[in-house]
Amino acid sequence: MTHSAPQFLSASTLTGDIVKTPQGDALGDLKDIMIDTLSGKVAYGVLSFGGVLGMGEKLFAVPWNALTVDGANKSLVLNASKDRLSNAPGFDKDHWPNFADPAFIEEVRGYYA
Repeated sequence: MTHSAPQFLSASTLTGDIVKTPQGDALGDLKDIMIDTLSGKVAYGVLSFGGVLGMGEKLFAVPWNALTVDGANKSLVLNASKDRLSNAPGFDKDHWPNFADPAFIEEVRGYYA
């Protein structure tokens, strides 16, 4: 699978895009992008998974380097199955984690390594 990705995209262009497995199965969509303000780099993509009309959906912080932009299909690709994603450390829309907490960073990066 060839991914043609522009080198620069605005965050608003990516938010709302579908996130798929490499096989093309939909995993959810990109809700937000978390930027490390100290380094100036994108640290995480926040994915939503499950639920109906925003009710019962689970959110996941996925390290940005685990995602690939598929410019041709206007989507993002995450090399994880639905089962793997549903068992990932997640949170709900009213209880976001502290993205700077070393324990959180280690847990999330370790899960997607």
